[in-house]
Amino acid sequence: MKCALVGSRFFAASVLQALRNEPGVEIVRVVAPAADDRLALAAQQAGLSLHVLANPKIVPAEAIPEGIDLIVAAHTHARVSNEALAHARLGGVGYHPSLLPRHRGIAAVEWTILEGDAIAGGSVYHLADGWDAGAIAAQDWCFVAKGESARELWERALAPMGLKLLTQVVREAARSGKLPSIEQDTRFATKAPMLRKPVVQLDPQAPTHASLVVTVIGPDRPGIVRLLSDRAQRFGANWTDSRMARLAGEFAGMVHFEVPRENADALAAALSGLEGAGLRVAIAKSEAEARPGMPRGVTLELIGDDRPGIVASLTRILAERGVSIDHLHTELLGQGDARRRFKVMAHLRVPPGVSGATLRHELDALATEMQLDVALDHAEDGPATMPA
Repeated sequence: MKCALVGSRFFAASVLQALRNEPGVEIVRVVAPAADDRLALAAQQAGLSLHVLANPKIVPAEAIPEGIDLIVAAHTHARVSNEALAHARLGGVGYHPSLLPRHRGIAAVEWTILEGDAIAGGSVYHLADGWDAGAIAAQDWCFVAKGESARELWERALAPMGLKLLTQVVREAARSGKLPSIEQDTRFATKAPMLRKPVVQLDPQAPTHASLVVTVIGPDRPGIVRLLSDRAQRFGANWTDSRMARLAGEFAGMVHFEVPRENADALAAALSGLEGAGLRVAIAKSEAEARPGMPRGVTLELIGDDRPGIVASLTRILAERGVSIDHLHTELLGQGDARRRFKVMAHLRVPPGVSGATLRHELDALATEMQLDVALDHAEDGPATMPA
């Protein structure tokens, strides 16, 4: 059984070790988001073929060698493209830390705690279009302990469960040459979009932390992220949010640091010193303020035939309703095909005065006009629990 492993961090490195110990299983390619990721370092130490993603959001066809049997995804935020899946005889499977179809999305464990679920679980599912929507290959469950945090639940139960389930599925595929497949019941699907960490100030008159929003642009090369993280650690800063990409050979990144007020100027000076390393750096400093009627988060996904004006029309609607964009990711699919598809994924901030139904109505009108498929994570005010 020839496998390619796509993933990151400690969990993926653990899966790599477990699969290498499985009789009849050969890891022929490891795909990681960065050369200094824990999975990439483990692959290099084992002498395995390694592909580092140029775009950490997608696994292209060239990352996966032809003629393999199975792609295994373990703790990856990169979508395995259909072209990459086509290189594997059995397609691909991934581990999701929830009882799918419940809690589809990037923050499944956090939403398990937020929703007060008494029972959690893990699912190995077939990689397919849609958010964690593929058929189920294996599942297991566990109780959630009273007062348990998302991290504690992950480390105590869900990460070991994922390691066990992925190993079992690969072992069965190696033995039988096929994968179990049970379709998800979409009636019970809920979304688990990324949660934004609230800013809490114990004393509004004397906040203890400042915010630095840092933009870095320069020729792409290994080690840029390490330069940022080393300086942040040196001054006790917390790396809270970031957006990074490689565009036309250039590295472009934006990072939000929370840093003790007394260290803010020193960190800003250290980051500005990166200009000497051939990078262009811009820094904005502020102190967060609590505002009444805070906007709620909404995740938007849009896809349709590529044509001019999609982004312009979408952003016009959002601006007219006072909706701000936390982050926006666009992607052109099927670039070698006659029919190209344009995909937008965005996390929005919707003001309290705009209902989910109103926003959905206007986006549905755009979808009809431009023949697009549009999905929001919820249509009413409140927590996002709309089926996919």
